[in-house]
Amino acid sequence: MNKIYHLSTCSTCKKILEETKAKERGYILQDIKKEKITPEQLDEMHALAGSYEALFSRRSQQYRPMGLHEKDLKEADYRDLILQEYSFLKRPVAVVGDRIYIGAEVKNI
Repeated sequence: MNKIYHLSTCSTCKKILEETKAKERGYILQDIKKEKITPEQLDEMHALAGSYEALFSRRSQQYRPMGLHEKDLKEADYRDLILQEYSFLKRPVAVVGDRIYIGAEVKNI
């Protein structure tokens, strides 16, 4: 399965989707704001990424207001937070076969 979890309002995600021609290449696109990530989907990403922390975005606008920068978060916390608030998922996340690419860094694109 080839799937990209993205945010349609994110200009970086839009640019990556355009550049990779993901839609034309048959990738399944999931806008995480409109269609929430399920626990099963997140667990699949975790299995490929090796940790929930790798999938977690500290750049979320909710990170500091919730005081998360002052807490010692554990794997279960990262999982729960991503499931509660879509903006905590580092994006885009591309699952290509049995590989995962997380975030918008050039090396991942």
